[in-house]
Amino acid sequence: MFNFKALLDSLPIMGLGMLGIFIVIGLIMAIIWILGKAFSEKKDNQ
Repeated sequence: MFNFKALLDSLPIMGLGMLGIFIVIGLIMAIIWILGKAFSEKKDNQ
């Protein structure tokens, strides 16, 4: 039988898990962007 109360009780835990995943993805993207800026090859116009 489907337990609707259990579903509602688990939603905040699942929400925190998804938030954690998005935070980690954002941190990885920021680190890659910073490393790209720090170690990018400068092109000379001459």
